[in-house]
Amino acid sequence: MDLVLLAVAAVWGGVTGLLIPRAAYRFAVEPEEPWRTACPSGHAFTGPLGGWLGPARCAACASRAQSAVPPYGGESEAPVPPYGDERGAPVPPHEDEAEALPYGDERGAPVPPSGDDRPAPVPVPYAPGTLAPLVTVLACTVLAAATGARPELAGWLLLAPVAVLLATVDRRVHRLPDPLTLPLAAAAVLLLGGAALLPGHAGSWTTALLGGPALGGFYFLLFLINPNGMGFGDVKLALALGVALGWYGWEVLFLGGFAGFLFGAAYGLGLVLLRRAGRRTGIPFGPFMIAGALTGILLGALAA
Repeated sequence: MDLVLLAVAAVWGGVTGLLIPRAAYRFAVEPEEPWRTACPSGHAFTGPLGGWLGPARCAACASRAQSAVPPYGGESEAPVPPYGDERGAPVPPHEDEAEALPYGDERGAPVPPSGDDRPAPVPVPYAPGTLAPLVTVLACTVLAAATGARPELAGWLLLAPVAVLLATVDRRVHRLPDPLTLPLAAAAVLLLGGAALLPGHAGSWTTALLGGPALGGFYFLLFLINPNGMGFGDVKLALALGVALGWYGWEVLFLGGFAGFLFGAAYGLGLVLLRRAGRRTGIPFGPFMIAGALTGILLGALAA
C-alpha cells in the first residue's frame, strides 16, 4: 500500500508539475505589467481556465512547425543523392570542368531564403530548463512518504503544486502574485478543516487557524521594520504557510519559520562569498519560506 501511495503521489506531482511552466510564464511579469496572455510568438493562450492550464510548449507553434516540414520517405519521395550515380557513389568532376560555386550568385555569396523558404519557428518551452516539474514530483513524493495514508495528505498534495508555482515566479521576478498567495491561504484552511473532520488525522485545525495569523503577523512586523528587506507578498505567503505549519503544533510552526530564514541566510551568504552579490542585494525570499515550511511539515508528519 505504501508503494502504491508513493506512486500515486509521484504521478500527481508529475502531472501538475508539467502545468507549472505555462502558469509561471504568465505570472512572471513586473508589478506594473498585466499577466501575459500570449506565447513568445504572439499566439493567444487557449485551454482550461482561460488558458492558464496547459503544456509548456505552445500548441500553435508546434503545429506550424510540424506542417512546415514536408513528408519524407516512400519510393516516389526517395532522397536524391548529393551528387553521383543512382547508388549515391560520388562521381569525380571532369578535368576541364570548373569548380562549382556554392549556391548563390556568381561570386558565391549565399542567397538568404525568403517567403515560404524560411524555416518555420521551432516551438520552445515557456521556461526552458525549468526544474518545476521535477521539484513538484519530489515534494509530493516525500510528503506522501512522511504523512502516510492520513487525511491531511490530500491537502498537502493539492497545496504543493501551487507552492512550487509561487517559488518559481518569485525566483524569476521577485514577486508573489496575490491571485496565488491569498487563495493558497484560504485553500489551506478549508482542506485542513476537511481533514480534521475525518478519522485518523494527526493535526489540530485550531492550531492551524491560529498559526496563520501568528506567522503572518510576525512577517508583517518585519515588513514594518524594514519594508525594503521584506516584501508584502512574503507577508501574505506567511499566512498560508502558518496555517500549514500550525497543523502539527507550535513547535513545528517555529521550526518551519526558522528554517526559512536559515535557508535564505545561507543562500545570501553563499552569494556574498562568491562575490555574486553584496550585503544589500535583494534575493527572492519566497522559495526559502516554502522550503522551510516543507521541512517543518515533513518533520511534523514524521513525529505525529
